[in-house]
Order: sequence, then structure tokens, then C-alpha cells
Amino acid sequence: MSEKRKQIIEAATKSFSLFGYKATTMDQVAKMANVGKGTIYTFFKSKEELLEEIVSSIISEIKCEADAAIDPRLSFNENVQRALQRIFTFRKEHELTIKLLQEVRDIGTPAVRDVMKRLDREMIAYIREKIEEAMAKGEIRSCDVELTAFLMFKMYIALNVEWEKEHEPLSQQKIAELFDLYLLKGLSPR
Repeated sequence: MSEKRKQIIEAATKSFSLFGYKATTMDQVAKMANVGKGTIYTFFKSKEELLEEIVSSIISEIKCEADAAIDPRLSFNENVQRALQRIFTFRKEHELTIKLLQEVRDIGTPAVRDVMKRLDREMIAYIREKIEEAMAKGEIRSCDVELTAFLMFKMYIALNVEWEKEHEPLSQQKIAELFDLYLLKGLSPR
């Protein structure tokens, strides 16, 4: 990757993190990257394309984080929870994803809503891949992998985010127990 392209991506990430996507202008990005505005357009056609590039990079980072959480000596149940916890922690702590999630909630910017949906789809696809691997090894019984991956992802978010809005936050231990009780026991091979 060229140095200028890298500078632009870093500046845009910083600007989106500080001001949000909607409030960020290409002039701001150019100034922060210390390049002319025209230089940005030699690499990216639009602000939306720049956001897509950044989110692609975040998706790769999240997948690496989740892979690092997986321990081949542990069961599918333990590993899927470890991977989901790492995915969720990354999303919760990464400045840009925090700002983009806020923007979707508060403003509903279409471009941001689309990339956040893409982020969710990619994470569900990642989980689906792990479910398929576990099924092939006989660690879990046959199931609708797409639906199961969706349910795992959404249940994890619900227990971490939605529950806290009106209740005492759940510990990671409690979330693991609930996950095991409601979802994973049903996937155990017979």
C-alpha cells in the first residue's frame, strides 16, 4: 500500500472516529492526512468508498482477533463463546465502531447503516464457517448453519447490550452459562 493511501486511510479513520461519518468532510481528511483533496480522489472515488475500505480492514482485524481466541484443545462450545466474546469486545472498544454504531442509532446515516450491516453479515459468516467445521468434525449435530450463526451472534449481542439497558449487566460467566443452556446444549451430538 502506498504511503499516501495509508495516510489518507489513517486520517479518515481518525476523523470518522472523532466526528462521525456524516460530519466528516473530504477537506478535513485531506488536511489531517497532509495531502491535497485531489490526492484522495486518486485513491477513492467517494467518502463512502473510503468508509468501505476502512470497514474491510476492521472486519479483517476482528476475524484475526476471533481466530486468536480459538484454542484447538477446547470444545466447540468453549471456542465459539471465546470467539464471540473477542468479536464483541473488539466492537465495543474500537473507537470507530463505537462512533459508527452511535451514528446509526442517532442519525441513521444510510452509508453507515449499510457498512454496519455488512460488518454483522461478515461476523455471522465467520461464525457459520466455525459451525460448519464443528459439524464436519462431529462436535455438533447437523443444523441450519445460517440460522444458527445468526442466532448465536444476535443472542450474544442481546445478552451483552440489550439486557444492560434495563437490568444489571451480566458477567461473562453468566452469559456463557445462558449461551450453553439455551443454544449449545441443543447442538450437542446425540
